[in-house]
Amino acid sequence: MAELPHRHIALGTAESPLPALAARCRQTTLATGGRAVATLTRLAGRHPAGWRWLARRHHPLLDRLAAANAQAVCERAARQVPAYRSFLRTRPARARRRLADFPETDKHGYVTAYDAAARCWQGRMPTRGVVVDESAGSSGRPFNWPRGDRELRAVHRDIAGYTGLVFPMRRPFVINAYSMGAWATGTTTGAAMSRIAVVKNTGPDLGKIVDTLHEFGPDYDYLVTAYPPFLKHLRDRLDAGGFEWGKYRVFASCGGEGMTEALRDYLEQRFALVRSAYGASDLTIGIGAETRFTVWLRRRLQTDRGLRAELLGADEQRLPMVFQYNPFSTYLETNDRRELVCTVTADVLQPRLRYNIGDEAVLVPYQRIVELAHADPVRRAEFRTAVSVERMTLPVLLLFGRRDSTVSYLGANLYPQDVEYGLYTGNPHAAEINRFCLTLVEDASLETRPVIHIELRRPLPESQRDALVAACRSGVRRHLTSVSRDFAQSLLEDPTAGDLRVELHESGSGPFTGEQKIKNVYLVR
Repeated sequence: MAELPHRHIALGTAESPLPALAARCRQTTLATGGRAVATLTRLAGRHPAGWRWLARRHHPLLDRLAAANAQAVCERAARQVPAYRSFLRTRPARARRRLADFPETDKHGYVTAYDAAARCWQGRMPTRGVVVDESAGSSGRPFNWPRGDRELRAVHRDIAGYTGLVFPMRRPFVINAYSMGAWATGTTTGAAMSRIAVVKNTGPDLGKIVDTLHEFGPDYDYLVTAYPPFLKHLRDRLDAGGFEWGKYRVFASCGGEGMTEALRDYLEQRFALVRSAYGASDLTIGIGAETRFTVWLRRRLQTDRGLRAELLGADEQRLPMVFQYNPFSTYLETNDRRELVCTVTADVLQPRLRYNIGDEAVLVPYQRIVELAHADPVRRAEFRTAVSVERMTLPVLLLFGRRDSTVSYLGANLYPQDVEYGLYTGNPHAAEINRFCLTLVEDASLETRPVIHIELRRPLPESQRDALVAACRSGVRRHLTSVSRDFAQSLLEDPTAGDLRVELHESGSGPFTGEQKIKNVYLVR
C-alpha cells in the first residue's frame, strides 16, 4: 500500500497531482457514503418490514453508492485477505481507482488456487459459528463454502423480507421441499423461513407433504419451496389423490434452475402464486428474486419485439429469467462477454470479489424499464398494474444461464465431459457414435428432461439402435451417479430424475445439420 501515493501522483500532470487527488477525494466520498448506506440497509433490513421499506425506495443515485461500496470491499480485502492480496500480486501492477480496475476472480483461478483459511478475512477460519455448504464442480469435485454466523443472518433476513413482501400469507406455514442433502439451499431456506412462519422440512418427499397438508388442514396458508420440476410432481400427485385445492391457499417458491412460463401457467392452475429466486452456492442464496413486475416483464418480452430489441438486442431469441436484486447485498456487473460479475458486499466470511460465476446476463436499471413502459400506452397500463402491489424499485437482472458447458437439472450441473464418459465407458456400441450434444427439453406434459442427441456413424437396424440407446442411457446415468453427488441425491429422492432421454440421428441430421466444425458444439440452447 506504500506505493499508492506515487501511483496516484503519476496519474496527474508533471506539475500538479491535483486532478488525481480530486478524483480520489470524490471516490473516497462515494465509498464513505456507500458504506454508510450499506450499514443503514443492514440495520433496517433486520426486520421484514424494514426490508420492504428499503426495497420500495431504491433510487438510481444509490447504484453509484453501491458501486463505491463494492470497491471499498475490494480495497479492504486487498489489505486483509491473504489469498486476495497474493492474487493481486500475480496481476499486472496498476492504479485501481475504479471497481472495474480490480481483476475478476473465479472458481478455477482463485478458489482452487488458495486454501479456505487464506480466503477468509485476516486469513483465519473461526472455530465456531461457521456452517460449511457444499456444491459439486466439474466431474463431481466438491467445493466447500464456509459461511459465518453474520453472513447467514443476513441471508435469512433477505429471504424472510422478500417472502413477506411477495407472498400474502395470513398464517404462514412453509413446507420446505428442497433437498436436505448435498445442497445448501434446503437447510438455509428452512432456517430463514422460521423467522416468519411455521416450518416443516420435508425434503422432496411427496408422501410427507401430502400428509402434512391433511394433518394441519386449510386454516394455514402454505408456501412450498422446491425445485420447479418437483412442484409439477406435487401438483399431479395431489390431483390424483383428489386433493381439495379450493379449501386451501398454497403458494410456491422455487429455485435451482430456470422455469418456463408454460410450467408456471400449469402450476398456477392450482397454486395461488409461483415465484422463482436466483442464487448460487459459490456466492450466496437469494441474489435475486421474481416479483409480479418481473413476471410481467418476462411475459411481455415474449411478444413485444420492440421492448425485446431495446433490452436484449435485435438478434436475441432466448427468453431470460428476470429478477430484481439488492446491489447493497450483491453488487452485479457484466463484462464484455455479458458474463455476470458479482461482489458480495454483505458480511461474509470469505469475500467474493468481482467473482465470475459464468452466467450470461444483462443488467437494467429499474428506471430504464419505467421509461420503456411509458413509451407505449398498452405497456404503461400493464406496467402500472404489475407494480401496484410489491412496488419494489430495485434494479433488474435478465439472466440467460451458464455460459460454460453445463446445463442445470434438478439443482445439479450436467457437464458434457461427464456425458461423454457415460457414452463411451464400457459401451460395446460406442463405435457407432460419431458425436453428441446435450440439451434440456420441456415435453407436452411440461416435464423438463435432459436429452442426449447422438449422431450415428452409419445407418443401423432397429435392434442395434435400441441396444445403443439402452447402453447410452444406462452408462450416462451410472457415471453421473458416481461423479455428481447432487445427481445421486436427486435419484435417491426422486427416481424419475434418472429419466434421461437419448435420441439418435442419421449423419448430418437433426441438431447436427450443417458443416461439421473442427470443434464440436456440445450444448444446444
